[in-house]
Amino acid sequence: MIDLHTHSVLSDGALLPAELARRAYVAGYKALAITDHVDSGNLAIVLFQLIKVSKDLNRYMRIKVLPGVEITHVPPPQIAELVDLARKLGAKIVLVHGESPVEPVISGTNLAALKSDIDILAHPGLITEREVKLAKRRGIYLELSARKGHSLANGYVAKFAKKFGAKLVINTDAHSPSELFTPEILRKVGLGAGLSEKEFRGVLENSSKLSRKSNK
Repeated sequence: MIDLHTHSVLSDGALLPAELARRAYVAGYKALAITDHVDSGNLAIVLFQLIKVSKDLNRYMRIKVLPGVEITHVPPPQIAELVDLARKLGAKIVLVHGESPVEPVISGTNLAALKSDIDILAHPGLITEREVKLAKRRGIYLELSARKGHSLANGYVAKFAKKFGAKLVINTDAHSPSELFTPEILRKVGLGAGLSEKEFRGVLENSSKLSRKSNK
């Protein structure tokens, strides 16, 4: 099991990165991306800390920890420059906080994110057909979220991703220990979004592929 979207105390999560990684390992995860919320004010600071702690944890733990960021609630014209900065500073996984149905994300965020060098558009909500096609063309993964609220649009996202051939991943968006869900819960998230068993297994393989690519 691989999770490419989690949060620690370096943003609004409940756990230190080390405890998050340890709990994820005990729960059966093989790899974990810690992708704390950032904007222009804290990106460099948070990423520096995550890179440092990830190196330490990867020396001593059996779970693979990837340092990343989730660019969150920033003006759409600023997204590309922050994505480029995150890459320059060493982020292994770059997410943008998409237009979730339960938060007042600025309209145009999904499109600006998909025009940038991101890995995953997190919980993209009522994403447009044009944007799904753009995700497909650029090889950007769309997220099915296991998190309460964000998950409301999972069926919609899965429907159009399958229609246009965009790649999907399933992530917990964990902010607390109780949100490091079991494989069976994540399976229910996938099937509940309209995936077949075969499609669900393919989505899990997408996470593995992205994890391996990001670790190079």
